[in-house]
Amino acid sequence: MTVTLHVCITCRAGQTIGEGETTPGKRLHAAILDAGVPDGVSVVPVECLSACSQGCSVALSAPGRWSYVYGRLSEANAKDVVAGASAYAGAPDGIVPWRSRPEIFRKQSLARIPPIAAVPEAAE
Repeated sequence: MTVTLHVCITCRAGQTIGEGETTPGKRLHAAILDAGVPDGVSVVPVECLSACSQGCSVALSAPGRWSYVYGRLSEANAKDVVAGASAYAGAPDGIVPWRSRPEIFRKQSLARIPPIAAVPEAAE
């Protein structure tokens, strides 16, 4: 099953961005792609993760798994983000043992969201 790594490309990381300049979020997205995305991980750029006061942010999610939002990231963290996404992809429930997480995922977690329960469709 493929997991999704959402990368906020509109993140400005508290910087004033001039016309034609690349946002820190777009630079993080490019650095993640350059770092090499592991099998089972799909990287999706998104417009906003509503973590604007927390610098650049990413989110990991997959059906039936816990989801996570991480912040205070920069392009320098791309390899750790990829390592964390790979570990997440290997965890059937999305919970990677704490010691197996990259340090940025241990210290820069903004949210942990429970799996969405499947709701049976109403009988017609």
